[in-house]
Amino acid sequence: MARTMRPARGLAAAALVFAVAAASAAEPAHPWVTLPAPLPQPQTYFTNLKDGDRIETPFVLKFGLSRSGLAAITKDVRDTGHHHLLVNRELPLDFTQPLPFNDQYRHFGKGQMEAVLDFKPGTYTLRLLLADHRHIPFFIYSKPMTVTVTAKNDKLDVKTLVKPGIELLSPRQGEALSVPFRVQFHASGLNVSHTDIADAGVGHFRLVAQTKGGAVERIAFANGATEGWLKPPPGDYTLKLELVSNAPGGAVMASGAPVAVKVLAR
Repeated sequence: MARTMRPARGLAAAALVFAVAAASAAEPAHPWVTLPAPLPQPQTYFTNLKDGDRIETPFVLKFGLSRSGLAAITKDVRDTGHHHLLVNRELPLDFTQPLPFNDQYRHFGKGQMEAVLDFKPGTYTLRLLLADHRHIPFFIYSKPMTVTVTAKNDKLDVKTLVKPGIELLSPRQGEALSVPFRVQFHASGLNVSHTDIADAGVGHFRLVAQTKGGAVERIAFANGATEGWLKPPPGDYTLKLELVSNAPGGAVMASGAPVAVKVLAR
């Protein structure tokens, strides 16, 4: 998380910030938004690859982020950052210096949630690290992950791998859920940012929850969050994810497939 995650401020301040971060300063947090107990550490992670996996490239690697938000690097936005993919590199020794730009430090300063890996066959260690608009890292990072590339298809057009769209990664269709439960989002070929980045090229997630009786709740993750924790009343719900433009007017840029779930009584 941005400046609240520096050692001088501490994790307690970061937790307080994120507890209300699903809405902008002008809009109160939705009453369903909460945090789990015990409180997890802020972290980045990979959503479609795990340690020890064997893959062929090109491969679309997807990023996740807990207890923080994304923002494009066009300006300083409090409590946000952007992803960096470290390839065969340890975490930096000095967290006060900006990350370099090279093949071992891949930057995603537009608010991207994925990268197309183009590695040759071999073994690679990968790690995600969040940094601010100046590319100065926060203490928010993933565990190192080692993967083996078994083959590279040079004839495959990488543009065919990325189709713009969004997806509700969790919960899954038909799940029965106890509260609080985590919702996780992904955007492919589209960029995610805090609403302070009022640009037509970026958007923020909004989750639309409809009850069996027809009532609708809209939960905006205006801080650029790509996941959250919810505690809705028990019942049957249809969840639909939207990516809403940060430009004036707030047009819907993309919609995900609806997911039906049941929230259990405690």
